[in-house]
Amino acid sequence: MVIDTKKESLCINQIIGKESKSVVVEGDVIIPDVKPDILNAINTNGTVCIYKKEIMDGKVRLDGSINLYIMYLPDNETECVRSINTSLDFTQIIDIEEAKENMTFDDDIVIKSIECNVLNGRKVNIKVNMNITVKLYSNENVEIISEIENNPEMQLLNNKFEVNSLIGSGSTKVYAKENISIDTIDEVAEIMKVNLNICNKDIKISYNKVLAKADLNVKIMYLTEDNRINVTQSQIPVMGFVDIANVNDENICDTRYSLKNVVLKPNNNETHGIYIEAQIELTCSAYEKREINIIQDLYSPEKEVKFKQKEINAMTVKENLKDMTQISQQIQIPEIIGHRLYDVEVNPRIESENILNDKIVYEGNVELKFMFETELSTMIEIKTIELPFNLNAEAKGIDKNSNIESNISVSSQDFIIGQNGNIDCKINLEFEIGVSKSRTINIIDDLNIEECTSEKNYSMVIYFVKQGDTLWEIAKKFKSTVEDIVEVNGIEDANKIKVGQQLFIPKYSHKKLA
Repeated sequence: MVIDTKKESLCINQIIGKESKSVVVEGDVIIPDVKPDILNAINTNGTVCIYKKEIMDGKVRLDGSINLYIMYLPDNETECVRSINTSLDFTQIIDIEEAKENMTFDDDIVIKSIECNVLNGRKVNIKVNMNITVKLYSNENVEIISEIENNPEMQLLNNKFEVNSLIGSGSTKVYAKENISIDTIDEVAEIMKVNLNICNKDIKISYNKVLAKADLNVKIMYLTEDNRINVTQSQIPVMGFVDIANVNDENICDTRYSLKNVVLKPNNNETHGIYIEAQIELTCSAYEKREINIIQDLYSPEKEVKFKQKEINAMTVKENLKDMTQISQQIQIPEIIGHRLYDVEVNPRIESENILNDKIVYEGNVELKFMFETELSTMIEIKTIELPFNLNAEAKGIDKNSNIESNISVSSQDFIIGQNGNIDCKINLEFEIGVSKSRTINIIDDLNIEECTSEKNYSMVIYFVKQGDTLWEIAKKFKSTVEDIVEVNGIEDANKIKVGQQLFIPKYSHKKLA
């Protein structure tokens, strides 16, 4: 006989697989006919764009390209520094045993280094070393029995849990477009270097939509027609709506920004600037915090109850935190005295994160690549310096079992050249920290009831408590109830019984419920 039950639906979103892989993307680049021969490379930087993602059984696939900007010294005495803009396409397959077609995944790609080797005057070899991290998520809808109906004699062992259930997720494509102005006397001959950084992320929730906002910081170094080097920069707003039914401002939302494509080109003399168009995929997942009653165990003193138990791994803590730290330090580069500072590339990286006393302790380094004017034929000299940073981020309730996802970006930077080659550095680093915790919960499944085939003839049993016993287990064993045992034995606290304690176990009587 099937028992009438009341159920609650819970959507479990959990990380079931994570894989990191170091990859090398390599290819040869031919110097265009309109460019002079290359003598040696001065600097190479790149931006990764992922234009296709696919998940299959046992693996995930990423298709993308790396937009590269190569500054080089020409092999002649009349030309100054020149540049090449090219791209390398790649396909990477990451093996993850747990991957299934109906799952989702996040990817994080970091360029660790770019090597540019001159093969001859018309050809270079590019080798990009990247680290790809893939996190695999499984969304499972689980029906949980929370109440038993029309069976007043049924004994239930209940427990309340706070869980975070996935409401829904979605994605949209947004575009950041702008004509970035340049000095009025400049005419762009070549774009030499591009740096893109998404920061200042924020969300607002209303009317079944998530409004995600951020800024795309763009910095472009270019060569003019009269062989001068200049830099322009802009902050472009990024905004998009993601439709998620039933989302409200009490929910927690995870948002991710993924660069899919970038178009960059100088405008004609009338517009006088550099046009940029970046395609960004915006994804969002929304969670609601719920308190649910879960039946951990049950029995009937009068009937035979048969059921199965299964384990679910539910998210019981979910929190998104933001924090920031400022690096304020003076460094010295004597070579820069009397020369112009063109640009500083700022690349932060977290070296370690440790949990200590409700805090996440971060330690890391910021790599600073200074590009400045020189009297040498290259026109550019590069000096790299590393500065340490640390941050104690408040995260109440965090412990060693918590999962931490950290993302770091540069929200602002300022470099002022003083006397004697001293440079005052001020860098603001923005931290996005996702904290979650999961636990295994037993739930009742496949529940049926049958009439007892035999009737026990005792009216009272004397039992001596053994190690590990609970009143629930004793009552279930003898088909009594915890309430009856407590009453008969005058027990003040049902959770406190002692090994060797003598207990009188009364037989359950249905008449008590009348």
